[in-house]
Amino acid sequence: MGEFVRVEVEDRVATIRLDRPKMNALNAQVQRELIEAAAQVSADDGVGAVVLYGGERVFAAGADIKEMAPMSYADMSAGPSRLLQDFTKALAAIPKPVIAAITGYALGGGLEVALTADLRVAGEGAKVGQPEIQLGIIPGAGGTQRLARLVGPARAKDLIFSGRHVKAAEALAIGLVDRVVPDADVYAEARTWAASFASGPALALRAAKQAIDSGLEVDLATGLEIERVQFAALFATEDQKGGMKSFVEEGPGKAVFNGR
Repeated sequence: MGEFVRVEVEDRVATIRLDRPKMNALNAQVQRELIEAAAQVSADDGVGAVVLYGGERVFAAGADIKEMAPMSYADMSAGPSRLLQDFTKALAAIPKPVIAAITGYALGGGLEVALTADLRVAGEGAKVGQPEIQLGIIPGAGGTQRLARLVGPARAKDLIFSGRHVKAAEALAIGLVDRVVPDADVYAEARTWAASFASGPALALRAAKQAIDSGLEVDLATGLEIERVQFAALFATEDQKGGMKSFVEEGPGKAVFNGR
């Protein structure tokens, strides 16, 4: 457990909790602790799904600008720019369903953390955005790439060029978040959604996530081959045998999976 990031596990759902008052600014220490948290939940067979959460008031207001402001090009290129990419890559690579529970602000690096998740739940009062342009820079933790893949290049350019804050209703309309609920219900909604995946077939869920994410990076023919290989490989699992046997004998939706 880190100083600013902790992992809590209950009923096969892990919560990666950011807790760096007041705004969960993502300094280098937080970024390293998020890498450690991602590795922990990835390796834990007792975790079937993950929630990213910053608390009731704020998800994450972005990178620690006070830490970055004095840096030169040489300083930034020597390590911090790679760490920005490394910690978001680690979160995106968690081989389990991941849901971001967004309260308050998710701006800059905060939104880039949320973009690493598979799904996003936002509170009605949440505001998201990539305001880096207002600092004379661009998103550096994956925002130019993951945002464009999620909402399309034109919408991504609008948000990144303007740096404007997007309210929850608009974020839902453009596909930047997947559900909007009352602010007080964000974490409970995310946990309930995660729990619906947590008891599923872990190897099949991992394969589905890998096929989708890897397929987005390649042409259709290559993506279909990725899918074919993942599909065939699941016939070596106990979950496939048990799942199909249960379907034949008892009908759909009754299988119990053991993750093997």
